[in-house]
Amino acid sequence: MHIMPNGLKNARVGLIVGKKLVRSAVERNYMKRVLRELYRREQGVLGGVDILIRPQKVFTRAHFAQIEEEFRQLMHKLRERFPVTNNSRQA
Repeated sequence: MHIMPNGLKNARVGLIVGKKLVRSAVERNYMKRVLRELYRREQGVLGGVDILIRPQKVFTRAHFAQIEEEFRQLMHKLRERFPVTNNSRQA
């Protein structure tokens, strides 16, 4: 994950799952869908940051629980590093 403040009130996300990592478009799209959904669950507590997510390892449905836990840990670290102010929180 790469993070950078964006000066906006809301967070934005970008996903990169390259062909070098996963040859099959179906598997790449699955990975992006999962990451997008995990981000969607957390975006309400994020402030004005841009997040670029670039997985380094392939994951499948069998790894979902592990990926979800890793994502939560990363989001927790992100919230500690970039605390949300009351003015930037979305309703």
